[in-house]
Amino acid sequence: MIKRFIIVLALAAIAVGMYPLAWGIEDAENLSQIATEYVTDGADDLGAANLVTSVVVTYRGLDTLGEVTVLFAATAGVTMLLAARKPKKPGTIAKGKKDSGEDHSRRTGSELLKTGAALLFPIIWMFGIYIFVHGHLTPGGGFQGGVVITSATLLLFFADSDRKMGHTILQIAEAFSGAAYVAVGLLGLWFAAGFLDPRFLPAGEFGQVFSAGAIPVIYSLIGIKVGAELTGIVDTMRRSAS
Repeated sequence: MIKRFIIVLALAAIAVGMYPLAWGIEDAENLSQIATEYVTDGADDLGAANLVTSVVVTYRGLDTLGEVTVLFAATAGVTMLLAARKPKKPGTIAKGKKDSGEDHSRRTGSELLKTGAALLFPIIWMFGIYIFVHGHLTPGGGFQGGVVITSATLLLFFADSDRKMGHTILQIAEAFSGAAYVAVGLLGLWFAAGFLDPRFLPAGEFGQVFSAGAIPVIYSLIGIKVGAELTGIVDTMRRSAS
């Protein structure tokens, strides 16, 4: 009874807090001053064809840094929570349950799934890399590319649940990309106009891969870090369930 009362009280508090926001929503007929500056001057300042995603890693770079930090904290939390769980031994039966005589060992992927995973894995990986390398030109970016790379690894786990992951490589990739991301931000602060300012590198030719200053580098580092962290989460959850 007390638990339900607390839940209802929490929902009521959320509703009271959201009420002014919901009723204060109005149709925006014009862009705000800062949004107008992004639209009018962003392409010339950044040299990026995809202005939306480029704004995320430059003008709002500190927000992206916060998102990467939150993902790192989530990875560390999942690892600490699941690391204490001891894996079940094959053939063990949960307490209070009778042995039905069925084989409860983990199933292996079918031949079709294994063949498909072996064929699609490098293609999905290349597609994920393409997404974050071309984030300044086409829709996409580091987070999207990292998630696509993780989906390729998840497909391998479906095909072979006993597959081993190189945790050392994941840790090195995660640590290097995170440190390099901060270093690029500090280079922008030192040689340009602010943290994560990409203009300390040449702008290049508009619309080409090697353009928009350091934005492709930033996206690549974010993609590597997100892919490594999400892959680590998936592998930790898989091992804890085994």
